[in-house]
Amino acid sequence: MADSSDPVTVSLDDLMSGAADKFLPDAFGPNTLGIILVKDLPKKYAELRSRVLFYSSKLAALSQQELSKLESPESDYLVGWSCGKEKLMDGEPDTLKGSYYVNCSFYVDPSLEGASVEDGRFDIDDIKGYVTENKWPAEACLEGFQRCMKELCTFIIDTASLVAKACDRYCLVNIKNYTSGYLEHIVSTSTTTKARLLHYFPPSSNSNNNNWCGEHIDHSCLTGLTSAMYLDEVNDPTQELDKSPDPEAGLYIRSRNGEIVKVAIPRDCLAFQTGEALQVVTENQFRAVPHFVKGSNATGICRNTLAVFCQPSLHEKVGNIDFALFAKNIVASHVIET
Repeated sequence: MADSSDPVTVSLDDLMSGAADKFLPDAFGPNTLGIILVKDLPKKYAELRSRVLFYSSKLAALSQQELSKLESPESDYLVGWSCGKEKLMDGEPDTLKGSYYVNCSFYVDPSLEGASVEDGRFDIDDIKGYVTENKWPAEACLEGFQRCMKELCTFIIDTASLVAKACDRYCLVNIKNYTSGYLEHIVSTSTTTKARLLHYFPPSSNSNNNNWCGEHIDHSCLTGLTSAMYLDEVNDPTQELDKSPDPEAGLYIRSRNGEIVKVAIPRDCLAFQTGEALQVVTENQFRAVPHFVKGSNATGICRNTLAVFCQPSLHEKVGNIDFALFAKNIVASHVIET
C-alpha cells in the first residue's frame, strides 16, 4: 500500500490576503508533493461541484447517437466527448474513462467558445484542439449543463488566479529576472485554458488494468481539481457516496523522492497542482507533478471529477518557445491516429 499524506491546506481568505504565502514552499517547493488545497470556499462552490459531477454520469449515459454528436475529430478529440481516442505513457488506448473537454476562452470573453488567434503566425492544424469551438449537449438532453459548467470553471479559474499571485510573489524573490505578475497574467488572460470533465467507468471483470488513469504529468501551469465523486451506478446512482468503497482507489502522486503517495481532496476543497509549463517558467523550482488514478475493485462504482488546466495563451512564451508549439509537442504524443 502507498503512503498517505495530507497536502498543505490554506483558507480562501488567507489566499486572498497573502497570509497563505508562507505556506507556498511547503506546497510547491523541491521536496513537496506539488499540490495545495484551498478550503473555506463559498456555498455556491459545493452546489456547482455536486451538479456538474452528477452531470458527468448523465453525460456518459447518453446514447451512442447523442455522444457521437459531441465528438470532435476535427479537434483531435480535444473538444467535446472523447473515449478511447487517446493514449498515455504506456501507449495503450485510454478506454477506462470518458472525457468531456471544454475550451474556457469564455472566461476572458463570453462570446468566445475557442481560443483567440489574433494573427496568422500559427498553423491551424497545430492548434485545432484550442481553436475548435465547444460542442455542448442539447439543452433537452442535459438541462442547465452548459451554464453550470461555465460557472464552475469560472470559479476555479478565479481561485487559480489567487494561487498564481502567491506563486508570483515567491518567484519574484527567488528567481533571477522573473517577470513580475507573470503567472497571474497567464491564468487571468488566457484563452487557452482547458477543462476536462471526467467519468471513470466502473471496473470490468475482465480488465487487467486497475488504473483508471495511467501515470502522467499535466502540461498546464496550474491544474485545478475538484474532489472526486463516487457513485454506485448499479444500486443508487442518485446519491454520492461518502467515500470510495475501495480504500485503495483514488488519486496518487509520485513525490519528489519517488515515493507513491495517496492524496485525498476533501469534498469542500479545491486542489491545485503544478504542471510542465510552470516547471519551465520557474526554472524547475516548481516541478510538474507525476500522478495517476487507481481504479476501484468494488463492483459498479464510478468516479467523476473535473480538472481545469490553466495554461498560457497560444502566443505566450514557455521558455524560449510559444505555448502553441509547447502544447503541440506534448499532445502529439497522446493522440491516437484514427
